[in-house]
Amino acid sequence: MNKMQQFRQVLFASGAILATASVAHAAEADSPSNVEEVVVRAERQQYRGDVPLKELPQNVAVIEAQVLEAVGVTRLDAALDLVSGVERQNNFGGLWDSFAVRGFTGDPNVPSGYLVNGFNAGRGFGGPRDASSIERIEVLKGPGSALFGRGEPGGTVNIITKKPRFTPEGSLAITVGSYDRYRVEGDATAPINDILAFRINGAYEQADSFRDFLSSKKLVVTPSLVAQIGERTTISYEGEGVRQDVPFDRGVVSVNNQLGVIPTSRFLGEANDGDVRLEVLGHQLQFSHELTENWTLLLGAAYRDTLLKGYSTDAELLASRQLIFRDGRTLSRQRRYRNFETEHTVVRGELSGNFETGPFKHHIIVGADAERFILDQVQLRFRPPLVTSNPTAAQANAIDIFNPVYGRPPPPLGPFQDSYEKQRAWGAYAQDQIDITERLKLRVGVRYDEFRQRIDNQITNRQTRANITNWSPQVGVMYVLSDNVSVYAAYAKGFRPNSGFDVTGTAFEPEKSRSSEIGAKFDLLDGALTGTVALYKMEKSNIITSDPINSGFAIAVGKAESKGVELDVDAKLPAGIRARLSYAYTDAETAVPLLEPDFGQPVPAGAPLLGIPKHSGDLLVFREFELAGERTLTVGGSVQHIDKRLGQTATTFKLPSYTLVHLFASYDFNAHLRLAANVNNLFDKDYYPASFARLWVQPGAPRTFSVRLAYTF
Repeated sequence: MNKMQQFRQVLFASGAILATASVAHAAEADSPSNVEEVVVRAERQQYRGDVPLKELPQNVAVIEAQVLEAVGVTRLDAALDLVSGVERQNNFGGLWDSFAVRGFTGDPNVPSGYLVNGFNAGRGFGGPRDASSIERIEVLKGPGSALFGRGEPGGTVNIITKKPRFTPEGSLAITVGSYDRYRVEGDATAPINDILAFRINGAYEQADSFRDFLSSKKLVVTPSLVAQIGERTTISYEGEGVRQDVPFDRGVVSVNNQLGVIPTSRFLGEANDGDVRLEVLGHQLQFSHELTENWTLLLGAAYRDTLLKGYSTDAELLASRQLIFRDGRTLSRQRRYRNFETEHTVVRGELSGNFETGPFKHHIIVGADAERFILDQVQLRFRPPLVTSNPTAAQANAIDIFNPVYGRPPPPLGPFQDSYEKQRAWGAYAQDQIDITERLKLRVGVRYDEFRQRIDNQITNRQTRANITNWSPQVGVMYVLSDNVSVYAAYAKGFRPNSGFDVTGTAFEPEKSRSSEIGAKFDLLDGALTGTVALYKMEKSNIITSDPINSGFAIAVGKAESKGVELDVDAKLPAGIRARLSYAYTDAETAVPLLEPDFGQPVPAGAPLLGIPKHSGDLLVFREFELAGERTLTVGGSVQHIDKRLGQTATTFKLPSYTLVHLFASYDFNAHLRLAANVNNLFDKDYYPASFARLWVQPGAPRTFSVRLAYTF
């Protein structure tokens, strides 16, 4: 069965569930007593145990679905803009999410890792994550590698999805926006019988773009079921079907390190390349059983299959093959065909609970997980000839950036990459957070990992293998100074295996890290002012970054370090005003000189890391006005500031700083009907959120408008 057939089955099954919902909803209306007898306990999260977030010795940011809806967020990257220390990175021509946490990101040639209900959903090529199924986003920053393992030391993003309920409810929303953007979202949940409930939500979106010739389509469906077997046992299933058709767009170019020489709308690829197809088929199955009042057993399994397939035309990066470095206007371009497929399987188990030994109370987590990841990559490529051969525009597949002419016959493609990579890994972990007194809490933990990797290069017939073991210890302490203020400190070691290989075919060594953090959490003025301030320092070796000479490949830059300060505050101000502030100072740089002969210049120790601003922040302010009856008016806005940052490794090219203003408002006609409006980039600023290189720069959208009408039932 191919992926398209599987995807259609997911859609068919989702439709069947939705039809069942109507029957279940009608039945429930005739027999409401059945619903009242069922109580679903909150689902415990993997790797978390029974310790509340506010008692963890680390900085934790939480974004609720209501906040995302209020500010009009429909994608993960926009949601993470609200969190301090999380910065956008190159998104591979708009095909995936890529972000750095506290200055560190992973391999720039694969998406950033994140969890969905504790399962790693960032592996593979599933496209930008849609927000339609998100209940909340937790960003657990700092030394947390002892439990999560194989992750970034800067932090872990965990998406908690909406779960089935035994009380029937649902919603339907329609959004219309600038550039012919149309989006429909649906969400429905209801009981099927007295122990089984379902939920199905999803979205369909199609839109043009401020970028010439670009339009996209996206369909997301996430059906789920929950079975409440008695008072202590819960079994849940969640499916995921995604199909996106997204043009590959490397953005605009800088000329002599200057941006703005061409309009941000100008497309420098080929419209005839068509869309890149992205597909996802995913399943999650979880079992939760309360063994006793204090102990819970969690078992889970997940499978996720992804596909990325299509053509692209984008600028050649190597100066010796690039005509624009000679005349300032003729852009030599590569052309590629990609067919990337992944399979990711995870199984896990965890026992968590608490007990007392004398005056001490222990919160224990003991668990293990195992995974298999398969990455099958095929690329065909045309590359322009050397400039010294004086190629014609046709021979260089070139375009005039000031007077573009599209539709040239595509150049022939030749073999570039054909590799099959298989990873197998397992890990075991244990953690004890000890309440030494009511005020003093100590956390100790350790994780052991075994990782095996095999890469078959089908072009060179070379096979690369790696077998790695690693211990990741962790320690943290929290002291409650008063009912309103607590302080904490934490330290951890960690590691993250790297996928793929460099231009020579050599597999990358795993990243290894050390991280430390101190901070304070406060809850003042009877809850009117809450937040966290944190200071941290991290070191990481074998960091992977983009290879500016061999596009599509990565290089290891040795050691790097990041240190900084973060502030996250939620405030209830006078006159009913609510505010949310996030600010980060991040100093991320190389720790040792990079002696890479392919660069035009050496990278000294202390050079900044790609795409990391020193200063960044976001201020969100809004107020609700209660009107006559059930009517409510909400008005608000936000200001986002991003400092200048390095735009290409081993160069002096920098992306300029920018400040954006967004406005939003909503009006509740009654308890069921809401009309909302959003204006993004109010002052119509030109800005550039991220880049891969000085010839691959992602422009930001100009001023846009959207209106959303939502009905809940």
